[in-house]
Amino acid sequence: MPQICILTAAPDYFEDLSSARANYQRLLGDDIAFRHWTDPGVLAGYDLVLPLLVWGYQRNCARWFALLDRLEQQRIKIANPVSVLRWNSDKSYLLELEKAGVAVVPTLITEALTAKDIAEAAQTFGSDELVIKPPISGGADGTFRLQKDQPLPEEIAGKTMLIQPFQPAIEQEGEYSLFYFSGAYSHAIIKRPATGDFRVQEFLGGSESGTDCPPGAQGLAVQARQAAEQILGTGTLFYARVDMLRDPDGYFRLMELELIEPSLFFEHAADEGASFRQAVLTRLA
Repeated sequence: MPQICILTAAPDYFEDLSSARANYQRLLGDDIAFRHWTDPGVLAGYDLVLPLLVWGYQRNCARWFALLDRLEQQRIKIANPVSVLRWNSDKSYLLELEKAGVAVVPTLITEALTAKDIAEAAQTFGSDELVIKPPISGGADGTFRLQKDQPLPEEIAGKTMLIQPFQPAIEQEGEYSLFYFSGAYSHAIIKRPATGDFRVQEFLGGSESGTDCPPGAQGLAVQARQAAEQILGTGTLFYARVDMLRDPDGYFRLMELELIEPSLFFEHAADEGASFRQAVLTRLA
């Protein structure tokens, strides 16, 4: 039998991985191994390594990038490839996708955030309300929603940050996620924040539900995925989650292209993840 390893979060990570682990065991068998990404041990003997549960890597960036270097040097069979994982770790990739013609949520990057940066971004975007986040982030860590005249929180002042205009659709409609396995569309969900919040993560009170793919969403998702493949010079990405919402004019814009450790929400897939399992078996073959 092929040997499969899934890399998981550090032992002290606060989120419960048990449901996700159970789903992967259901789809790939009870014999799959789970290794903490922070101390994975020897991986050379596995036929395929999947970094699907490395939640929290943004909290120890040096260790994360050291692991990627090691995986590359040892030529570990990993999907998505290390080059994809490294590129996708830093959300400045949004600017590369924008340059390639993908409609992204407007984004600026500043190396040392100041109140002046906030004021200038508000003017550039024509928005008095902004979202500030670290370029290497996840789970809404270090993410703030600010009015242009609010004082900067100490924990982000002077740091490298992304600045985006707040998108009202996150509260009014929600954020769509589309899922692709080996380039084939699988399913879609819509995520909504708790009342009074703008973050959609479940542990912050957000919720999700299955949904039909709205018109225009797949066009943007395929464009974003293919642009990434062209930028990186890879073949078809093994898995991709494409997060998007509507801008004030009603057009879809890319929020994030999740290629490292996306929650895949198999419970909302019509085939309950069978297409993911088939993609794994095809890759192994």
